[in-house]
Order: sequence, then structure tokens, then C-alpha cells
Amino acid sequence: MDSTHAVTADRTAGDTAALSGLKFSKGHGTGNDFVLIADPNGTLSLDPEHVAGLCDRHRGIGGDGLIRAVPSRFLPEGQELLAVHPDAEWFMDYRNGDGSLSEMCGNGVRVFVHFLIAEGLVDLPAGESLVIGTRGGVKTIVRTAAGYAVDMGPWEFIYPGEATARAMDSLVSADGLEVARPALSVSMGNPHTVVALAEAAELAATMLFTAPRVDPTPPNGTNVEFVVPAEPLVHEGTGTITMRVHERGVGETQSCGTGACAAAVAIRHWAGQGAPDAWNVNVPGGVVGVKFFVGPEGHEHVELSGPAVIVATGTLS
Repeated sequence: MDSTHAVTADRTAGDTAALSGLKFSKGHGTGNDFVLIADPNGTLSLDPEHVAGLCDRHRGIGGDGLIRAVPSRFLPEGQELLAVHPDAEWFMDYRNGDGSLSEMCGNGVRVFVHFLIAEGLVDLPAGESLVIGTRGGVKTIVRTAAGYAVDMGPWEFIYPGEATARAMDSLVSADGLEVARPALSVSMGNPHTVVALAEAAELAATMLFTAPRVDPTPPNGTNVEFVVPAEPLVHEGTGTITMRVHERGVGETQSCGTGACAAAVAIRHWAGQGAPDAWNVNVPGGVVGVKFFVGPEGHEHVELSGPAVIVATGTLS
């Protein structure tokens, strides 16, 4: 997730009275949870204060973020995508829990598509794919027997020269860690900074109530992943890592899809030649799968797979 627009919304006092009567759903992907709203006519206006109020866990519905399902033609960003990808009919309008706009969210993409199906807005049998628009570009999602697999597109280093030369490009400090740790900055369409830790006890001791300090910080800030490689790292051709994450505009979450991809990118890079293309990423909310493959344009892409669940529907009072 990514705070691309600064807001000053009071998360405990967001006034949602203007949204009275609005239908919503609540869903999650490995514990990363969202308020979901269908806007097929593109008429709903959401202020940051409304989003923050709905996502407030004490005075609202509660969620790490809010997703509005809206036809791409109703948004300038969606219209730009339609010019190149006319099949990207639906746009995932994603907001962080504090009301700020975000490029996209890997777990949110799966929940978004599951929501479209549940609302009868699309028909997607198992094995078939759907193209959607996001502020992070067009994404292709395949419905699988166990959930959804998303082509997250190509990854890249935020500081490619530093990463290639030293396998690290920044230092990260966090409460619970005695000294700053080296890290690698990866873009999955939104920025991430990945820190490798030595053992599970160190991961558990890291306190993420406040945002970690990153030096240097990428221009638009960053999400921070703390990762412990399994021992052995690779078993039967698949790598395994365990991760916790602090997301901008949210705080610590149960899971982060783009963060899981970035963590796999970094650990695979550090592991060197012969590192596998398939990874299991354990997060507090469950397990997601990450795979690397060469995309149609010749760049390496990342696929994220995992479940999506709708847990409730209702109407705002």
C-alpha cells in the first residue's frame, strides 16, 4: 500500500453520515482486510474522512483499506488504461485505512475480484482470467481452485545501482532491534524496503506500533518488511520465508501481497544463483505463494497467489 496523497483525516472521527444507506461488504486475503463498495454507475464520492471513518476499527466497519469497484471509464486513470487495454472494464479504486489514495494492493486485488463475482458484476469460472485496472497498472487475475493468482507485473529495484553493487541500499531502524539493519528497496508498483533477520525470536521482538525509520527513505515513503528465511531455505524446489510488515497509511497488517512479493525478490536476490522461482511466504494471516516468470515483454514478472474471503455484507446506518 502507498500513501500517494497526503491527508489530515481524523481516523477516530470520520463522519460517515453522508453515506447512510450505502451497501458494503467486508472481505480479507490472509487477514489483510478491506471494506468493499460497488459503484457501477461511478456516482459515489468518497472523501478521505469518509474512508478513514469506515476503516476505523472502533467507530466504523474496520479495515486496512477501502476498495471501490467502479467501471474504468468513469476515472481519468481508468480511461488511460482502457486506451491500451480495452478489456480492463473494472477499476480497483483503492484507499489506505487513513483515507489516502494508493496505487494498488496485492491481497486487495484478489478480494476485489472475489467481490466482483459475489456481486454478480463479472462471471469468472475456475481456470479463466480477468483483466482489471489499478493505479499500479493493469493486472491479470486467474481464478484457481484455492483462490486467485495475480500477475503483479514486473518488479524492479528502487536503487538499481546500489542493489547490484552491494545487495543493500538503505538502513532500517525499528523499536525492538538494537541496531539499524541493512535493507534492499524493491518496487512492485509501490515501494518496499526489505530487511532480513536471523531468527524467529528477532522477528517476534520487532515492534511495529510505530513506523520503522528508513535511511534513505524512497521519495514517496515505503512499506517495510522484516523477513526470516527458513532453515533450510529451499525444500523440494520451493523457498520459504516468514514475514511481518508495516504498511504506510495503515501500520502493521496481517498480510501484504506486494510486500510478500518484494520480500521474495530480496531474499532470492541475496540467495544468489540457483535460488528457486517458487516461494511460500508465511505472514501472520496465513500463507501466500509467489512465483517468478518471464512476461510477454521479456521482463521478469511476479505472480501472487492465495485465498480471498467475503465475511459480511450490510448497509450503513
